[in-house]
Amino acid sequence: MGCLFTKLGWFRTHHELREETPKQYSWDKKREVDMKNIMVDGVKNETVGRIPQQINGQQFVIQNCENCNIYVFDHINTVTVDDCINCNIFLGPIKTSIFIRDCKECRFVLACQQFRTRDCQKIDVFLCCGTQPIIEASSGMKFACYQYYYPELEDQFKQAGLSVFNNTWSNIHDFSQDPTEAHFSLLPEDAKVEEYVPDPTNELFVNVHIDHMTSKSVVPLTHGTRRKISDESCLIVFFHDDDSQSKVWQFIKNMREAHPELILIQTKEVTMQPPDASRVFRTDTYASAVSLGPVIGLEYNGDNSVQCCQEVLARTGPAQNTFISQSRDVAAGQVENFYNFADMQMAV
Repeated sequence: MGCLFTKLGWFRTHHELREETPKQYSWDKKREVDMKNIMVDGVKNETVGRIPQQINGQQFVIQNCENCNIYVFDHINTVTVDDCINCNIFLGPIKTSIFIRDCKECRFVLACQQFRTRDCQKIDVFLCCGTQPIIEASSGMKFACYQYYYPELEDQFKQAGLSVFNNTWSNIHDFSQDPTEAHFSLLPEDAKVEEYVPDPTNELFVNVHIDHMTSKSVVPLTHGTRRKISDESCLIVFFHDDDSQSKVWQFIKNMREAHPELILIQTKEVTMQPPDASRVFRTDTYASAVSLGPVIGLEYNGDNSVQCCQEVLARTGPAQNTFISQSRDVAAGQVENFYNFADMQMAV
Protein backbone atom coordinates (compact mmCIF):
# COMPACT_ATOMS: atom_id res chain seq x y z
CA MET A 1 0.00 0.00 0.00
CA GLY A 2 2.80 2.37 0.90
CA CYS A 3 4.33 1.88 -2.51
CA LEU A 4 0.98 2.51 -4.20
CA PHE A 5 0.40 5.78 -2.33
CA THR A 6 3.97 6.82 -3.04
CA LYS A 7 3.44 6.29 -6.76
CA LEU A 8 0.09 8.09 -6.66
CA GLY A 9 1.66 10.98 -4.78
CA TRP A 10 4.48 11.21 -7.32
CA PHE A 11 1.96 11.14 -10.17
CA ARG A 12 -0.14 13.92 -8.61
CA THR A 13 2.92 16.08 -7.93
CA HIS A 14 4.35 15.51 -11.40
CA HIS A 15 0.96 16.19 -13.01
CA GLU A 16 0.52 19.40 -11.01
CA LEU A 17 3.99 20.57 -12.04
CA ARG A 18 3.16 19.90 -15.68
CA GLU A 19 0.00 21.99 -15.33
CA GLU A 20 1.85 24.80 -13.56
CA THR A 21 4.64 24.92 -16.20
CA PRO A 22 3.05 25.27 -19.66
CA LYS A 23 5.07 24.45 -22.74
CA GLN A 24 7.12 27.22 -24.27
CA TYR A 25 6.97 27.69 -28.04
CA SER A 26 9.16 29.81 -30.29
CA TRP A 27 6.31 32.20 -31.06
CA ASP A 28 5.83 32.80 -27.31
CA LYS A 29 9.37 34.13 -27.07
CA LYS A 30 9.07 36.87 -29.69
CA ARG A 31 10.21 40.27 -28.53
CA GLU A 32 7.27 42.54 -27.73
CA VAL A 33 7.13 45.52 -30.07
CA ASP A 34 6.71 48.98 -28.58
CA MET A 35 4.63 50.83 -31.14
CA LYS A 36 6.25 54.10 -30.09
CA ASN A 37 9.56 52.81 -31.48
CA ILE A 38 8.18 52.03 -34.93
CA MET A 39 5.92 55.04 -35.47
CA VAL A 40 6.15 58.79 -35.87
CA ASP A 41 2.62 60.19 -35.58
CA GLY A 42 1.26 63.70 -35.42
CA VAL A 43 4.60 65.47 -34.98
CA LYS A 44 4.82 69.14 -36.02
CA ASN A 45 7.77 71.52 -36.29
CA GLU A 46 10.26 69.05 -34.77
CA THR A 47 13.29 66.93 -35.66
CA VAL A 48 12.79 63.29 -34.69
CA GLY A 49 13.95 59.83 -35.70
CA ARG A 50 15.87 56.68 -34.90
CA ILE A 51 19.58 55.84 -34.79
CA PRO A 52 21.26 52.59 -35.96
CA GLN A 53 20.04 49.36 -34.25
CA GLN A 54 16.81 50.91 -32.98
CA ILE A 55 14.55 49.45 -35.72
CA ASN A 56 16.52 46.35 -36.78
CA GLY A 57 14.32 45.34 -39.68
CA GLN A 58 10.88 46.03 -38.21
CA GLN A 59 8.14 47.90 -40.03
CA PHE A 60 7.88 51.68 -39.66
CA VAL A 61 4.98 54.12 -39.91
CA ILE A 62 5.05 57.88 -40.43
CA GLN A 63 1.74 59.76 -40.45
CA ASN A 64 0.08 63.12 -39.84
CA CYS A 65 3.34 65.06 -39.59
CA GLU A 66 3.93 68.65 -40.66
CA ASN A 67 7.04 70.83 -41.05
CA CYS A 68 9.26 68.07 -39.65
CA ASN A 69 12.70 66.58 -40.17
CA ILE A 70 12.46 62.80 -39.77
CA TYR A 71 15.51 60.50 -39.92
CA VAL A 72 15.64 56.70 -39.60
CA PHE A 73 19.27 55.56 -39.73
CA ASP A 74 18.52 51.83 -39.67
CA HIS A 75 17.30 49.06 -41.96
CA ILE A 76 13.53 48.57 -42.08
CA ASN A 77 11.14 45.87 -43.29
CA THR A 78 8.35 47.98 -44.79
CA VAL A 79 7.28 51.63 -44.54
CA THR A 80 4.06 53.60 -44.95
CA VAL A 81 4.00 57.40 -45.00
CA ASP A 82 0.55 59.01 -44.84
CA ASP A 83 -0.82 62.57 -44.70
CA CYS A 84 2.43 64.45 -44.24
CA ILE A 85 3.05 68.06 -45.31
CA ASN A 86 6.37 69.85 -45.88
CA CYS A 87 8.58 67.22 -44.26
CA ASN A 88 12.19 66.19 -44.91
CA ILE A 89 12.50 62.42 -44.51
CA PHE A 90 15.55 60.13 -44.63
CA LEU A 91 14.92 56.39 -44.40
CA GLY A 92 17.48 53.59 -44.13
CA PRO A 93 17.35 50.59 -46.52
CA ILE A 94 13.84 49.12 -46.79
CA LYS A 95 13.73 45.35 -47.38
CA THR A 96 10.36 45.29 -49.14
CA SER A 97 8.20 48.30 -49.97
CA ILE A 98 7.43 51.89 -49.15
CA PHE A 99 3.96 53.31 -49.80
CA ILE A 100 3.58 57.12 -49.68
CA ARG A 101 0.00 58.38 -49.65
CA ASP A 102 -1.72 61.76 -49.44
CA CYS A 103 1.50 63.68 -48.87
CA LYS A 104 2.53 67.01 -50.35
CA GLU A 105 5.61 69.22 -50.53
CA CYS A 106 7.87 66.59 -48.94
CA ARG A 107 11.43 65.54 -49.71
CA PHE A 108 12.75 61.99 -49.32
CA VAL A 109 16.02 60.08 -49.41
CA LEU A 110 15.35 56.35 -49.44
CA ALA A 111 16.35 52.90 -50.73
CA CYS A 112 13.84 50.09 -51.17
CA GLN A 113 12.83 47.07 -53.21
CA GLN A 114 9.45 48.55 -54.22
CA PHE A 115 8.36 52.20 -54.35
CA ARG A 116 4.81 53.48 -54.77
CA THR A 117 2.94 56.73 -54.24
CA ARG A 118 -0.76 57.59 -54.41
CA ASP A 119 -2.50 60.97 -54.20
CA CYS A 120 0.72 62.89 -53.61
CA GLN A 121 1.78 66.35 -54.78
CA LYS A 122 5.20 68.00 -55.17
CA ILE A 123 7.41 65.23 -53.81
CA ASP A 124 11.20 65.18 -54.39
CA VAL A 125 12.90 61.78 -54.02
CA PHE A 126 16.54 60.71 -54.05
CA LEU A 127 15.84 57.07 -54.77
CA CYS A 128 17.46 53.65 -54.97
CA CYS A 129 14.83 51.11 -56.03
CA GLY A 130 15.28 47.47 -57.04
CA THR A 131 12.13 47.42 -59.18
CA GLN A 132 10.31 49.96 -61.35
CA PRO A 133 9.02 52.85 -59.18
CA ILE A 134 5.27 53.43 -59.49
CA ILE A 135 3.27 56.61 -59.00
CA GLU A 136 -0.52 56.82 -59.07
CA ALA A 137 -2.83 59.84 -58.93
CA SER A 138 0.23 61.94 -58.10
CA SER A 139 1.72 65.08 -59.64
CA GLY A 140 4.82 67.22 -59.35
CA MET A 141 6.97 64.18 -58.55
CA LYS A 142 10.72 64.67 -59.08
CA PHE A 143 13.41 61.98 -58.88
CA ALA A 144 17.19 61.77 -58.56
CA CYS A 145 19.72 59.02 -57.97
CA TYR A 146 20.27 58.06 -54.33
CA GLN A 147 23.55 59.37 -52.91
CA TYR A 148 24.37 58.88 -49.23
CA TYR A 149 26.93 57.55 -46.79
CA TYR A 150 27.34 56.86 -43.09
CA PRO A 151 29.48 54.03 -41.68
CA GLU A 152 26.66 51.58 -40.94
CA LEU A 153 24.82 52.07 -44.23
CA GLU A 154 26.57 49.44 -46.36
CA ASP A 155 25.85 46.68 -43.81
CA GLN A 156 22.26 47.89 -43.54
CA PHE A 157 21.83 47.42 -47.30
CA LYS A 158 23.02 43.83 -46.89
CA GLN A 159 20.72 43.23 -43.92
CA ALA A 160 17.81 44.50 -46.01
CA GLY A 161 18.81 42.23 -48.91
CA LEU A 162 19.24 45.14 -51.34
CA SER A 163 21.93 45.30 -54.00
CA VAL A 164 23.48 48.75 -54.39
CA PHE A 165 23.90 47.98 -58.11
CA ASN A 166 20.19 47.41 -58.80
CA ASN A 167 18.76 50.89 -59.01
CA THR A 168 15.94 51.76 -61.41
CA TRP A 169 15.42 55.20 -59.86
CA SER A 170 14.54 56.98 -63.12
CA ASN A 171 12.42 54.32 -64.86
CA ILE A 172 9.10 55.59 -63.48
CA HIS A 173 5.75 54.00 -64.30
CA ASP A 174 2.77 56.37 -64.04
CA PHE A 175 -0.53 54.55 -63.54
CA SER A 176 -2.41 57.82 -64.15
CA GLN A 177 -0.94 58.79 -67.49
CA ASP A 178 -2.27 62.03 -68.93
CA PRO A 179 -1.43 63.11 -72.49
CA THR A 180 -1.81 66.77 -71.49
CA GLU A 181 0.33 66.74 -68.33
CA ALA A 182 3.53 65.06 -67.16
CA HIS A 183 3.19 63.93 -63.56
CA PHE A 184 6.89 63.37 -62.93
CA SER A 185 10.31 64.61 -64.00
CA LEU A 186 13.95 64.23 -63.00
CA LEU A 187 15.77 66.59 -60.69
CA PRO A 188 18.76 68.48 -62.15
CA GLU A 189 21.90 66.38 -62.57
CA ASP A 190 23.75 68.58 -60.07
CA ALA A 191 21.03 68.32 -57.40
CA LYS A 192 22.60 67.80 -53.97
CA VAL A 193 20.92 65.65 -51.34
CA GLU A 194 21.83 67.96 -48.47
CA GLU A 195 20.07 70.89 -50.15
CA TYR A 196 16.80 68.95 -50.13
CA VAL A 197 17.08 66.88 -46.94
CA PRO A 198 19.55 68.68 -44.65
CA ASP A 199 21.65 66.72 -42.18
CA PRO A 200 20.29 66.52 -38.62
CA THR A 201 21.90 68.89 -36.13
CA ASN A 202 20.35 67.83 -32.82
CA GLU A 203 22.09 65.69 -30.19
CA LEU A 204 20.14 62.49 -30.94
CA PHE A 205 22.12 62.02 -34.17
CA VAL A 206 25.51 63.29 -33.02
CA ASN A 207 27.12 59.85 -33.58
CA VAL A 208 25.74 59.41 -37.12
CA HIS A 209 28.60 60.52 -39.38
CA ILE A 210 27.14 61.49 -42.77
CA ASP A 211 29.18 62.16 -45.90
CA HIS A 212 27.75 63.48 -49.19
CA MET A 213 30.78 63.07 -51.45
CA THR A 214 29.89 61.11 -54.59
CA SER A 215 32.99 58.99 -54.13
CA LYS A 216 31.73 57.87 -50.69
CA SER A 217 28.12 57.05 -51.59
CA VAL A 218 27.22 53.38 -51.07
CA VAL A 219 25.13 53.53 -54.28
CA PRO A 220 26.85 54.43 -57.58
CA LEU A 221 25.71 57.68 -59.19
CA THR A 222 23.99 56.72 -62.46
CA HIS A 223 22.66 58.81 -65.33
CA GLY A 224 19.46 56.80 -65.63
CA THR A 225 16.97 57.48 -68.41
CA ARG A 226 18.27 60.98 -69.15
CA ARG A 227 19.38 61.49 -72.75
CA LYS A 228 22.78 59.96 -73.40
CA ILE A 229 25.65 62.24 -74.36
CA SER A 230 26.88 60.01 -77.18
CA ASP A 231 25.78 57.18 -79.46
CA GLU A 232 28.71 55.09 -78.19
CA SER A 233 28.43 52.95 -75.07
CA CYS A 234 30.54 50.20 -73.54
CA LEU A 235 29.45 47.16 -71.53
CA ILE A 236 31.66 45.84 -68.73
CA VAL A 237 30.62 42.73 -66.78
CA PHE A 238 32.42 41.57 -63.65
CA PHE A 239 31.99 37.86 -62.93
CA HIS A 240 31.64 36.70 -59.36
CA ASP A 241 34.55 36.00 -57.04
CA ASP A 242 35.46 36.86 -53.46
CA ASP A 243 36.65 40.30 -54.52
CA SER A 244 34.34 41.20 -57.42
CA GLN A 245 32.45 44.02 -55.70
CA SER A 246 35.63 45.79 -54.62
CA LYS A 247 36.91 45.45 -58.20
CA VAL A 248 33.74 47.09 -59.49
CA TRP A 249 34.14 50.01 -57.08
CA GLN A 250 37.80 50.38 -57.97
CA PHE A 251 36.93 50.47 -61.66
CA ILE A 252 34.24 53.12 -61.08
CA LYS A 253 36.72 55.19 -59.06
CA ASN A 254 39.39 54.87 -61.74
CA MET A 255 36.91 55.85 -64.47
CA ARG A 256 35.82 58.91 -62.50
CA GLU A 257 39.42 60.04 -62.12
CA ALA A 258 40.68 59.19 -65.62
CA HIS A 259 37.61 60.03 -67.71
CA PRO A 260 35.17 62.32 -65.90
CA GLU A 261 33.67 63.20 -69.29
CA LEU A 262 32.18 59.68 -69.55
CA ILE A 263 28.98 58.87 -67.68
CA LEU A 264 27.82 55.74 -65.91
CA ILE A 265 24.38 55.11 -67.38
CA GLN A 266 23.25 52.12 -65.36
CA THR A 267 24.41 49.18 -63.27
CA LYS A 268 22.87 45.78 -62.62
CA GLU A 269 23.63 42.77 -60.43
CA VAL A 270 21.94 39.62 -61.69
CA THR A 271 22.24 35.83 -61.67
CA MET A 272 22.91 34.12 -64.99
CA GLN A 273 22.94 30.50 -66.12
CA PRO A 274 25.27 29.15 -68.85
CA PRO A 275 22.51 29.23 -71.52
CA ASP A 276 21.81 32.87 -70.56
CA ALA A 277 25.48 33.75 -71.02
CA SER A 278 25.50 32.15 -74.46
CA ARG A 279 22.52 34.24 -75.57
CA VAL A 280 23.74 37.51 -74.04
CA PHE A 281 27.43 37.33 -74.99
CA ARG A 282 26.89 35.28 -78.19
CA THR A 283 29.62 32.83 -77.13
CA ASP A 284 30.05 29.89 -74.74
CA THR A 285 33.30 31.35 -73.38
CA TYR A 286 31.68 32.69 -70.21
CA ALA A 287 29.43 29.71 -69.37
CA SER A 288 31.54 28.58 -66.42
CA ALA A 289 32.20 32.13 -65.18
CA VAL A 290 28.50 32.96 -64.73
CA SER A 291 28.01 29.75 -62.72
CA LEU A 292 30.15 31.15 -59.88
CA GLY A 293 27.53 33.63 -58.66
CA PRO A 294 25.81 36.94 -59.50
CA VAL A 295 27.47 39.13 -62.13
CA ILE A 296 27.64 42.95 -62.08
CA GLY A 297 27.22 44.87 -65.34
CA LEU A 298 28.06 48.52 -66.03
CA GLU A 299 27.19 50.69 -69.03
CA TYR A 300 29.42 53.69 -69.71
CA ASN A 301 28.53 56.24 -72.37
CA GLY A 302 30.53 58.86 -74.25
CA ASP A 303 32.77 59.29 -77.26
CA ASN A 304 35.58 56.70 -77.27
CA SER A 305 34.00 54.98 -74.26
CA VAL A 306 35.01 51.50 -75.47
CA GLN A 307 38.68 52.37 -75.77
CA CYS A 308 38.71 54.38 -72.53
CA CYS A 309 37.01 51.60 -70.55
CA GLN A 310 39.43 49.01 -71.95
CA GLU A 311 42.42 51.11 -70.89
CA VAL A 312 41.08 51.69 -67.37
CA LEU A 313 40.14 48.03 -66.94
CA ALA A 314 43.66 47.01 -67.91
CA ARG A 315 44.98 49.22 -65.11
CA THR A 316 42.38 48.07 -62.58
CA GLY A 317 43.54 44.45 -62.48
CA PRO A 318 43.52 41.06 -64.24
CA ALA A 319 40.87 40.93 -66.96
CA GLN A 320 40.27 37.18 -67.02
CA ASN A 321 37.25 37.49 -64.73
CA THR A 322 35.55 40.23 -66.75
CA PHE A 323 33.81 40.85 -70.05
CA ILE A 324 34.21 44.12 -71.94
CA SER A 325 33.00 45.31 -75.32
CA GLN A 326 35.74 45.07 -77.93
CA SER A 327 34.44 47.57 -80.46
CA ARG A 328 31.91 50.35 -80.87
CA ASP A 329 30.13 48.36 -83.60
CA VAL A 330 29.12 45.50 -81.31
CA ALA A 331 28.86 47.34 -77.99
CA ALA A 332 25.33 48.70 -78.50
CA GLY A 333 23.93 45.22 -79.11
CA GLN A 334 25.79 43.82 -76.10
CA VAL A 335 24.42 46.54 -73.83
CA GLU A 336 20.90 45.90 -75.10
CA ASN A 337 21.22 42.11 -74.71
CA PHE A 338 22.56 42.29 -71.17
CA TYR A 339 20.10 44.82 -69.81
CA ASN A 340 17.08 43.27 -71.53
CA PHE A 341 18.02 39.99 -69.86
CA ALA A 342 18.57 41.71 -66.50
CA ASP A 343 15.22 43.52 -66.69
CA MET A 344 13.42 40.27 -67.45
CA GLN A 345 15.12 38.56 -64.50
CA MET A 346 14.18 41.39 -62.13
CA ALA A 347 10.57 41.25 -63.29
CA VAL A 348 10.21 37.54 -62.46
